[in-house]
Amino acid sequence: MNTFEEARERMVERQLKGRGIRNARVLECMSAIARDAFVPPALAEFAYEDSPLPIAAGQTISQPYIVALMLEAADLQPGDHVLDIGTGSGYAAAIAACIAARVDTIERHRELADDAAALLKALGLTNVSVHHADGTLGMPQHAPFDAIIAAAGGPSVPDAWRAQLKIGGRLVMPVGDARESQRLMKYTRTDDDVWRDEDLGGVMFVPLIGAQGWSDEPDIRTDKPTLEEPVARTLPDLIRASAVRLPALGAPDFAHAFDRFADKRVVLLGEASHGTAEFYVARAAITRRLIERHGFSFVAVEADWPDAAIIDEHVRGRPRARPEARPFTRFPTWMWRNTEFAAFVAWLRQHNAALPDERRAAFYGLDLYSLSESIAAVLAYLDAQDPGAARIARVRYGCLTPWQKNPAVYGRAAWQAGFGTCEEAVVAQLRDLLDRRLATSASDHGLLDATHNARLVASAEQYYRAMYGASAESWNLRDTHMFDTLDSLLDAWGPDARAVVWAHNSHLGDASATEMGRMRDELNVGQLCRERFGDDAALIGFGTHAGTVAAASDWEEPMQIMQVRPSRADSYEHQFHLAGASPCLVDLRAGVNDALRDALGEERLERFIGVVYRPDTELYSHYAQAELSAQFDAFVWFDTTRAVSAIEPSQVTHETPETFPFGV
Repeated sequence: MNTFEEARERMVERQLKGRGIRNARVLECMSAIARDAFVPPALAEFAYEDSPLPIAAGQTISQPYIVALMLEAADLQPGDHVLDIGTGSGYAAAIAACIAARVDTIERHRELADDAAALLKALGLTNVSVHHADGTLGMPQHAPFDAIIAAAGGPSVPDAWRAQLKIGGRLVMPVGDARESQRLMKYTRTDDDVWRDEDLGGVMFVPLIGAQGWSDEPDIRTDKPTLEEPVARTLPDLIRASAVRLPALGAPDFAHAFDRFADKRVVLLGEASHGTAEFYVARAAITRRLIERHGFSFVAVEADWPDAAIIDEHVRGRPRARPEARPFTRFPTWMWRNTEFAAFVAWLRQHNAALPDERRAAFYGLDLYSLSESIAAVLAYLDAQDPGAARIARVRYGCLTPWQKNPAVYGRAAWQAGFGTCEEAVVAQLRDLLDRRLATSASDHGLLDATHNARLVASAEQYYRAMYGASAESWNLRDTHMFDTLDSLLDAWGPDARAVVWAHNSHLGDASATEMGRMRDELNVGQLCRERFGDDAALIGFGTHAGTVAAASDWEEPMQIMQVRPSRADSYEHQFHLAGASPCLVDLRAGVNDALRDALGEERLERFIGVVYRPDTELYSHYAQAELSAQFDAFVWFDTTRAVSAIEPSQVTHETPETFPFGV
């Protein structure tokens, strides 16, 4: 493969697929047609850059993405007859001819028309005819057309084009009252006098000159060239132009756009609230794709280790270590006890059932709130494996026994002067289990579970003591624990292991790019993953504008279905709302959508809703300053969302595999 071929493949992958072009025919033809042949030889080295380039007669060749966007919008079919307005160098006509049966292309500059005709003939594209004429009048002698595509901006659609387009035909062109800027519009003729229009975003093309366009050439000023500037100038336009439009949730191909992250060691999937159905369903679809298609090893979530262990036993078909235990029975129960998550658990169990044990995807919890359950799990393991060690563990954990049901009280007591702590005892117990793991087969899943529970107890003891000191310290202890748990799991699974992580945006978006890190000295899992794994970690945030959410008005209060206030005008969410591209994915990695990346680098407010939502004080309770493009590698947007469907904890005692572990 030569240098131009490699550059062309990168162009297709990064500029086209990376920005949401999905039409297979367009991608195939833009992979096959050499753009370097259509630019002046002195500019050939820039042929596959994401920008327009000057050609003869003061005109330009459009940037590759704009060509792809227009041709995808035109929905060309192999049998189509296409009218291409503004031949230029002939590149767009060549791509169209690669797809369609016949292309007539019109250029008003004789020099460009002659050169394009010769080049297209030399390339063997015999189904293209180049005409030197006034493009605004179309070609009535060759009409009607299945599609009309114009690479010049006019004040309106010429009447001649409307008359020459078939019913069912598509017309794509830039339209605007000013020569300097337009909206890229798609018009579909659905009946003789019935048209459907679609706005594809802000652009800037050379003017459409002719009898039914602009009357004459604009003055060309050396300090403001009239080259096409296809990148939109407002943030909503940039979002719209760069967005990868996602299929509807539930569509078989919804998660295909996330294949771009399939080579990562860790893919972290966020959420803007703990009670939004679309976030759960989307993360489930993406995770399913990463496990089924790309062989990811396990899922690790913002849940306590003992609760997740029950799910893990269920999905991997393993005996229950503690048959009496029930998962997710403490506040906030709806965070994991909901139908959206239950559907994912059912799928994971079914997926694993067809695989040998060593290939079954696992499910783990990263959080540290389950002090009592984790102590019970450690003791249950040691009771079965080493009763002598169990007696020692009971003595050590005896320090915490009075506080297990309300560990925050322990934290307050430990914080007060003169009260001893349990740190030494719980750390000693963790150390013993770690030593045992080093001397035992790595396949001892019970020991892995017990060790992580002991790790949780040690971290929780620190966490509850820190709660009464600096707030950053307790937050940092919690997120460090979650990251250390993830890191140790990857280590336990081996160098080829890969993980999907589910947690709130506040945990997964790099804290150093928000006021968490910049003003409060807080770190988080996302930041630690970037520091540990570099480009091998993908941080993906999720957001919404309005709808409903499952949340409580305060900690330990009942769940309510609340209305989410429309996002503030000074927030990132409002900019995505104005863009009107939902659902969508924007790729924020360097080199993919740099104009958008730069624009989203300007600090704005970002909304964070946890298990508690207080709409009346939303600005102070739920918004924080952030730099979105530094915070995430990608962002997933759902404009209007709904609350999760909560499952109340069941009192049933007889379970079946179909209803366990949710008791429905």
